[in-house]
Amino acid sequence: MTEKFQMPNGFVTALLTPDEMAQADRLANNTPALMEAAGRAVARAISRRFAPCRTLALIGPGNNGGDGRVAARHLARAGWAVKCLTPAQATLNDVTRADLVIDALFGAGLTRPLDAHCTALLQAARRLVAIDVPSGLDGATGQPLGFAPQAALTVTFFRKKPGHLLYPGRALCGALVLADIGLPPAVLDTIQPQTLENTPALFTLPTRSPTAHKFSAGELCVLSGSLPGAARLCAQAARRAGAGIVSLAAEHPLIIPEPGILHRQAPLATLLQDPRRHSFVVGPGLGVERAGQALALLTAHPALHIVADADALTACANQPGRLKGVSVITPHAGEFARVFGPPGPNKLAAARAAARLTGAVVVLKGPDTIIAAPDGLAAINSNAPPSLATGGTGDVLSGLICALLAQGMASFPAACAGVWLHGEAATQAGDGLLAEDLPAHIPTALRRALALAPGGSAP
Repeated sequence: MTEKFQMPNGFVTALLTPDEMAQADRLANNTPALMEAAGRAVARAISRRFAPCRTLALIGPGNNGGDGRVAARHLARAGWAVKCLTPAQATLNDVTRADLVIDALFGAGLTRPLDAHCTALLQAARRLVAIDVPSGLDGATGQPLGFAPQAALTVTFFRKKPGHLLYPGRALCGALVLADIGLPPAVLDTIQPQTLENTPALFTLPTRSPTAHKFSAGELCVLSGSLPGAARLCAQAARRAGAGIVSLAAEHPLIIPEPGILHRQAPLATLLQDPRRHSFVVGPGLGVERAGQALALLTAHPALHIVADADALTACANQPGRLKGVSVITPHAGEFARVFGPPGPNKLAAARAAARLTGAVVVLKGPDTIIAAPDGLAAINSNAPPSLATGGTGDVLSGLICALLAQGMASFPAACAGVWLHGEAATQAGDGLLAEDLPAHIPTALRRALALAPGGSAP
C-alpha cells in the first residue's frame, strides 16, 4: 500500500541539492539583492564569532565570489583589515599572513576537484570561513572532490544542503550558520525537494483517546533466540514508546525479569493466527537461519508491520528481494553492504535505491542516519550523539520504530520519529551511555519531540 506523506508547510526542513539551490536562485530572479543579503550575512556571522583581524577573501568567478566581495566590503566598513584576491592573484604568502581566510572560491556547485594552486592556498589557511560549503566539497553527497579544507565556520543561505549533514562534510563545515537572505519560500512549491532534515516537523506522534485500551495498538512481538539480550532491549524500548502489549516470542523457555513483557512459546505460524498481533521485530539476536525462516513466514502476511534488523538482514545477503513485504529495515553500513553491496560515496542515492528495490523504508544507520522511502523521499538525521556507537543501541531503535508502527504511524514518519527519538534519548542519557540506559529516557524524548513540533511549546 502506498503511504502519502504530508510535507511540512513551507518545506521548513528541506535540504536542497546544489542544482535545486541554483533553480531557487533563478526562480527568485533577484540576484543582486540576494548577493548583497548573502554577503552581509557572512560579514555578520564572522563579526559575531571573531575579533577584527587581518582577513583575506579568496574570490572565485561566480556568485560565491560575489558573496565574498560583499562580505569583505561590510567587514571593511566595520574596521576590519580586508584584502580581496582571486586565485590568480593570491600567493601562499598572502594566505599565511592572514589571520582569517574567507573561502569564496566555488561553493557547492563545483563538480570537479580543485586545481593544485587552489588546493595549496586553502591548505595554507590557518583559520577559514567558508561561504556555502568549503570549496571542493560536494554539496549533494558531503564527499570531498579530492580535497576540501577544514572550515571553522560555514555560512549558507535559505536552506541547508545534504552535504552539510552527511559526513565527512558535516565535520568539514565546522560551525554551520543558515542565513535568511530574503529568498521566497514559495519557490520550493515549484522545486518540490525530496530530501529533508529529520526533525519533529516531519512526524506527528500517536495519541491515545480517552477510551483507549492495551489492545488499541495491537500486540507487538519481538522474535527472540536462545540469547535474548538483544530482543529484551528491543522489547523494553517498544514498551517505553507506547506499545500496548509487548511479548517476546520464543519457542524455548526464557527467564524474563522485566514485568510487563509477555513470553509466547507458540510457533510463529500459530501466533500469526491472532489478528491483534500485527507488529513484529525480526532479527535481533535471533540467529541467521531462524531469522530467514521467520522473515519468509511474516512477509507472506501483507497486513503486518515488520521491522527487520540484524540477523534478518544477514539472512538476505545478496538477496534483497527477500525483504519485500517488510515495512522498515534498519541496516548499519556493514549489513547494508551484505544485502545491497557497498553504498559507495553517495549514501543518499544508495539508500534510495535500496528502498525502491525492496519497497521498504530503509534506515541506513550511522552518525548521519538516512531514512529513505520507496517513492524517493529521504531524510537525514542530525541529532545523534557519538555515545550511540555502542552495542545494543540498534536493537533499541528497532523496538522504537516498531512501537510507533503498532500505534498507527505510517512507515516513513515512524522511521523518522524513531531515529530522532533515539538520538534525543541518547542526548538525555549523556556520557557513559549503555544501550540498556536508553529506554528509560524515551519518555523525555517523546515530550521533547512534542514541544519542538509545529505548534508545540519548546523552551
